[in-house]
Amino acid sequence: MAAIASRLKEIPASIWALGFVSMLMDISSEMIHALLPIYLVTVLGASTLTVGVIEGIAEATAAITKIFSGALSDWLGRRKELAALGYGLAALTKPIFPLAPDVGWLVVARFIDRVGKGIRGAPRDALVADLAPPELRGASFGLRQSLDTVGAFVGPAIAIALMWLTADRFTTVFWVAVLPAFLALGLILFAVHEPKRPADVRVVKSPLSRAEIARLGPAFWRVVAIATAFTLARFSEAFLILKAQAVGLPIALVPGVLVLMNVVYALAAYPAGVLSDRFDRETILIAGLGLLILADGVLAFSSTIATAALGIVLWGLHMGVTQGLLATLVADTAPPELRGTAYGMFNLTTGIALLAASVLAGGLWEGVGPQATFLAGAFFAIVALAGLLVAARATKS
Repeated sequence: MAAIASRLKEIPASIWALGFVSMLMDISSEMIHALLPIYLVTVLGASTLTVGVIEGIAEATAAITKIFSGALSDWLGRRKELAALGYGLAALTKPIFPLAPDVGWLVVARFIDRVGKGIRGAPRDALVADLAPPELRGASFGLRQSLDTVGAFVGPAIAIALMWLTADRFTTVFWVAVLPAFLALGLILFAVHEPKRPADVRVVKSPLSRAEIARLGPAFWRVVAIATAFTLARFSEAFLILKAQAVGLPIALVPGVLVLMNVVYALAAYPAGVLSDRFDRETILIAGLGLLILADGVLAFSSTIATAALGIVLWGLHMGVTQGLLATLVADTAPPELRGTAYGMFNLTTGIALLAASVLAGGLWEGVGPQATFLAGAFFAIVALAGLLVAARATKS
């Protein structure tokens, strides 16, 4: 534990600042997203299939945008300005949520919000990779992910308190969520400092050309393939919320699902990053997949709030172990001058997988039931684990 704590002092200040930017924006976003599935179903009368489609389209939109913003950051040789643009767009669109009169407006709001996420995502991750010393890369990504996830449970906790204080007035919560979004924008503008591009880093004129994509190399594409299979097993957390409601959790306490999951996620992300700097990253990733299989199995057969809570804890633990690690593996395998493009490609592929997984989850939930949704997730996780074990053996042989 002392070694894990000591690494915190060595992480550059701008990575800390980026972590707090992520935290504030996540507070804003999760105050809204923790309530959005229930708001769609119970207030606006949308189906669970609609929830799956909306969530999948939202994340796929972000993923598609990331590929272009990441490539643009490689071409410009600058990351911060694009990241700030993405955070600014997300902040400016937050007022749409409380003003939306129907499902169509909420789809537009989620779409625009995710465009902002897409613009900032790849340049921000590439900036973390540029700032982090190689021996602290896992710890740096783990810290940013951990702070981001603190926002992801503080946001729902605030939403719970406000729902209680306002007698379940959704729009009041949505309006309060606007403030931390603008605080995040101010922080990235004034507290994050981008390092100068090293003189020996190659200038990239056409990041999305066939020749440049080929430079990413087989090790990078293997990481992408593993992450894609992983994502097919990990559909939107909206279905964790719906599961909790199905086993009897009151509507006012529904944001507590994301609070619980993200507390575990935040506590696990930074230590997992530190461990990945000291031990084999693929072994840690295998452990994370095992946790996802357990989480899906518990959630598939849970019929009480307590057993659902156990499944949610396991889900959060697998997220903490794997998400920062996957970002670290991209930084390990991609050339420095193509890191923005690499993160864009990575997120495009996993975003498409998330769209497919979320739509499938919604369809199974409506057509067969909640149990089928989580059993399908466990099946895909087992397939991904088998593929990762084969790939790890091939690498060592």
